[in-house]
Amino acid sequence: ALAVAHFKNALKQFQKLVEKKVAQKTEERLGLYVKDDDEIDYDKFYETVQALFGPEIKDCNVKAFFRKISSNLDAKTEWCEIFGHFIVENDAISSQLIEENTVFLVSQKQQITHAGVKRRDVIKGIVKVPHLDFTVTSSQKGVLTVFNNQVFLIHTNIFDTAWVTGCDFLTQLKRVVAVTERTVIVWDYKSKGNQSNCFVIKPMENGLLCVCTVTASDHLAKDNILMGDDGGYVNLLTVTSDDFGLKQSKSKKKSQFHVLDSKNFKIVKRKLHDDWVMKVKYISDLNCFGSCSIDSIHSFVLGDIKRLEDSMPVKEFSVPKGVNAFTFCGKSNVIVTGG
Repeated sequence: ALAVAHFKNALKQFQKLVEKKVAQKTEERLGLYVKDDDEIDYDKFYETVQALFGPEIKDCNVKAFFRKISSNLDAKTEWCEIFGHFIVENDAISSQLIEENTVFLVSQKQQITHAGVKRRDVIKGIVKVPHLDFTVTSSQKGVLTVFNNQVFLIHTNIFDTAWVTGCDFLTQLKRVVAVTERTVIVWDYKSKGNQSNCFVIKPMENGLLCVCTVTASDHLAKDNILMGDDGGYVNLLTVTSDDFGLKQSKSKKKSQFHVLDSKNFKIVKRKLHDDWVMKVKYISDLNCFGSCSIDSIHSFVLGDIKRLEDSMPVKEFSVPKGVNAFTFCGKSNVIVTGG
């Protein structure tokens, strides 16, 4: 257990670590940062936090905190977030707190019910499939759900330690695709009986942050999947019915997960940004894709799918600071919106 004096010192060191990371990220966005041995990436951040507060710190909580300070430099942070708690900014609730409950007792490993709120699962992706009249959702902790027009639910749980970061629907293969930070999940939601077949494609080189499908394919047994990652790359993954057709299991288990090696799939990638790719979308009317990043120099890229496989230039745009998402509207208009 951490003594009071040691814990106070750990908090000071943690605050310095956060300030250094924010300063580094600020310089990166201004194009002034020069990489050196003192660069703080996620692995170094996690190791330092674990050294300060002990091995009880969970990776998912540190990861959430790291993403928060990396994507929003002005965000208000509290040290207790790395323990899976965050302060409730509600005067009505705060007024109910009694003095002894405002202290987080780390040494006794106690969770104070009124001092914070435990992190809950959240929806990370929602996709409408008009021609089949249903909606697909994915949650951060790995629950994929299909809602039909009668609000009938079909769902499966992805037993993966990594967070789900997005989902979409494969129009040709008639399956749901979702991405975690290191894997691609293809879910056969039409599996008969109680089976729910999921195919896990891994490992992926970088952390996947978003996904969308390319709807221009005229091949009835092939789908193309676009994915953005934390290395600034846009990835194009091609999947066919042959990749999954022979993997069906006759087991009576409720859920079947089949791991497939990513090396056996056609994956092309191109670095279009110098920071995280937060959103990718295929625009069928323009026959091109768009990718959006928190990179302040190359914020928005618009180009043909073929440009991912060659060195030909693509259209690059710079948008105001803080923009990290975009929405497409109409047949040929691109509207950039603040994130």
